[in-house]
This record gives sequence, structure tokens and C-alpha cells, in this order.
Amino acid sequence: MITVSVIMGIYNCATTLGEAIDSIVNQTFSDWELIMCDDGSQDDTLSVALSYKEKFPKKIVVLKNEKNLGLNATLNKCLAVAKGNYIARMDGDDVCSPERIAKELAVLESEPEIAIVSTDMAYFDEFGTWGKMSHPTYPQGIDFLYETPFCHAPCMVRKEAYDAVQGYSVDKKLLRVEDYHLWMKMYKAGYKGKNIGEILYSMRDDRNAYNRRKFKYRLNSAYVICLTIKELKLPIWGYARALRPIIVGLLPNFLYDKLHKWNLRGKK
Repeated sequence: MITVSVIMGIYNCATTLGEAIDSIVNQTFSDWELIMCDDGSQDDTLSVALSYKEKFPKKIVVLKNEKNLGLNATLNKCLAVAKGNYIARMDGDDVCSPERIAKELAVLESEPEIAIVSTDMAYFDEFGTWGKMSHPTYPQGIDFLYETPFCHAPCMVRKEAYDAVQGYSVDKKLLRVEDYHLWMKMYKAGYKGKNIGEILYSMRDDRNAYNRRKFKYRLNSAYVICLTIKELKLPIWGYARALRPIIVGLLPNFLYDKLHKWNLRGKK
């Protein structure tokens, strides 16, 4: 029985995918499988993934969408074939520490009341590491009003928690906020999580990442905040927080970039 299934939706990340896969291959914990699903890439992403499958045929599974479906549906496709008791995430343009899986697994096996575990996350670009994201050690419902309580890409989750909420919800209103909605569903179902206060994952955040941010995703953020307030029965004043992503989305690009980096540099 495989202990950890790593699921990865891959899309137009041919130049970075090898480094991301290598950071899984080089984990100190070895009882894992990596399931990648290409979401209609237009570059050589699928070829890179298949080349690694040839090297590690017993460890790597490669799936393919005939057209771009979005991360929600793509990750659900990975979940459908996952064999592990625990599900870890990974993105095709990021890297993680060799001890990431071992340390996350240690939390889940030593704290049976915890179903979600994530870690602090560094941000880097072509010039090096420039910022950090961290969250409360044991997030409570009220923490949902301020930001997503867990970094999605570094997370590991009990498979039973994914099954209990039927995986990721597929809805255009949830694109780019699928993680926030997932955590909300799990907390509503009674599952809890923990954040490891150590950087075990690094996210690539450069100009290309900025270009992927669109105003419609800001509207999605506002929508999911309002939905979470309702579902988790959070204070009514929280609805004012739903305005924040909309206001930020209206900022000029140069001002948004400054605010974004200032915020994350402030957490270093």
C-alpha cells in the first residue's frame, strides 16, 4: 500500500517541471507515488512528464485532459486514481525541501485529530527568495476571514478528508480559490488542520505569475469569502472582508505589484 500520493496539475510549465519533479524524487521519505495530469498544455509539458514516467515507471503516473479544464477538475482526476492514505500537493513550477513529506507525515501520524497539514512557504523569482507566507499553527474558523488558513501547494491531507467532501468543487466561481473552498468544506465537516512553522516549500512568483492574476479571480475570492461566512457561521461583520479582494483587484498593476511584494516581504 502506497503511503503518500502526490497530485500535480500541470499546465505550460515545461521549463520548470523537471526541477519540481526532482524535488519529489529526492525526498527522504520514499513510499510515494506522483500523479501528474496535463491540463491541455501547449508547450512540451506533457513530454517532460512522460520522460520522467519512463525513468520511474513504478512511481509516476501521467494523465492527460483533452482540453483545459482548470485546476479543480484536474486535481479531482488525480484523486480518482490515487492509492495513498495521504494526499500531498505539488505544483509544476515550484520546489520543496527533501524533508517536506517526512515532516508533514510525522504530524499526521502523531496528531490523529489533524487532517490537514501545510507549511510556511517562500516566494522566489529569477533573483532569489524575496518573501514568505505563514499562517497560524492551528487555524480556527475565524481565521478564514483574513486569508486562506493554509498554503495549498505545500499541503498534505488525509485521503478520508478529501473523500468526505468529494474532493474539489468544480465551478467557474471557484477557479483560483479552490483551496479556500476546500478548507471550508473540510472544516464544516469537522476536520482540522495544522501549519508547520518552517519553510519546506518554495513557490515561483515572477512576472509570469502576475500576468495570471485576473480581476475575475478577485470576484471569485469575494464570492468564496461570503460563502464561507455562511457555511461556517462566522460573524456578520466578516462580509466587509469580502470587499478587500475587489478593491485590491482594482489597483493599477504597478501598485498591486508593490503591495503584493511589500506584504510578503513583511512576513520574512
